[in-house]
Amino acid sequence: MDALLTSLLVGIGLAMDAFAVSLGVGTGQSAPGRRSKIRLAFHFGVFQSGMTILGWLAGSTIVDLISSIDHWVAFGLLLFVGVRMIASGFHPDRPTYQRDPSKGGLMVLLSLATSMDALAVGLSMAMMGSPVLFPAVVIGVVTFSLSLVGIFTGHRLGKQFGKRMEILGGVILIGIGLRVLWTHLI
Repeated sequence: MDALLTSLLVGIGLAMDAFAVSLGVGTGQSAPGRRSKIRLAFHFGVFQSGMTILGWLAGSTIVDLISSIDHWVAFGLLLFVGVRMIASGFHPDRPTYQRDPSKGGLMVLLSLATSMDALAVGLSMAMMGSPVLFPAVVIGVVTFSLSLVGIFTGHRLGKQFGKRMEILGGVILIGIGLRVLWTHLI
């Protein structure tokens, strides 16, 4: 029971970035249809789970190489997407994404940007000698669930408040990127 509660709490903490990105994608009305929304949430969950396992497997070897830049990568990706959302919010006739963000390279970039912290969690689990499979599955399921909530909630808010929600979503993404940068640099 203690392992489940701990995994749930860690999963919720790790899923907040994916939730915010999902909220932003939903407000932009750019993931058409239920299938696209589920696909994006699924990939967020898979990447979150996979990065936890990768961090656990990598131990301290690869993390030492990546840790000096992972926060810059996450910040850059979230800044890029956030600026695009803000720009689109000021131009109601222009879509945020030229293509569905639940497909291709943009989906991978968003998934990577929201799962960088999971790599560090996996590393810390390896250092503590904790098993990884059960927590990684819980983390993935929590991320998937919260991402679905975010994208459907964002979709409703976007319909109700229009492009203003897209501007807010972009600001939130940039804020998350700044938080990632701040926590790693300070």
